[in-house]
Amino acid sequence: MNILIANDDGVFAPGIQALAHALRPLGRVVIVAPESERSGFSSALTLDRPLRPVEIAPDMWAVNGTPADCVYLSMNGLFDFEFDLVVSGINSGANLGDDVLYSGTVGAAFEGRLMKQPAIAVSFAGPNVRSYNNPQDYAVAAKWVHDFIAGGLVNLPPRHIFNVNIPDVAELKGTKVTYQGRRLQSKPITSHVDPRGRQVYWIGLAGEAVAEPKKGLTDIESDFFAVANGYVSVTPIQMDATNYEILNNLHAEFSKL
Repeated sequence: MNILIANDDGVFAPGIQALAHALRPLGRVVIVAPESERSGFSSALTLDRPLRPVEIAPDMWAVNGTPADCVYLSMNGLFDFEFDLVVSGINSGANLGDDVLYSGTVGAAFEGRLMKQPAIAVSFAGPNVRSYNNPQDYAVAAKWVHDFIAGGLVNLPPRHIFNVNIPDVAELKGTKVTYQGRRLQSKPITSHVDPRGRQVYWIGLAGEAVAEPKKGLTDIESDFFAVANGYVSVTPIQMDATNYEILNNLHAEFSKL
């Protein structure tokens, strides 16, 4: 099996190195990742300048672009062979609920959504993970990903991916299949004056997670709930954002006009 690994933390991030080490027993592992951190780039592609992939070590490439660029290049001519699976991560920090809209980790996985196997976005969730600089700190999470793939991936419909969030706990309680939670409104921006007297702004912090369970789902919790309680969260998410529940009613209303 040929496995492509990308991320949004950069090619030298400890999470991607730990993931590559854990997955090599499963086949050929090729890292293609941004040359520096590209968090928050979602599925953005670089269209205003050329991309320059550089092989900095055997099967390890750095790209002057976004996470999605890395997967797009890899699947469309950078290599003379095809990949069977795309794994994006391990991200330093959670990608839960509404956050997946902005996530470069999830964006890279979505770019690999046409793989023979479902693409996977993997994030490591915990208050201290952003300070981890050693691949060994990600070893437990990386082993979970190895076992998840080695056990045989469940088939998903086309254009779907797995969004996986692994909590940073002493012992994982297990794995829960979850739905994508949501947050309350983001915090307001903060404004400051820089040393040169110019007004600058910081994007506000994310809003709090909604604790109430979603109506109509029995025995299935949100991704926020699973991670907060020590479980790995596995959420199937899709490219198609159409709201089919209201589609026919909306079509009927417009037909009257």
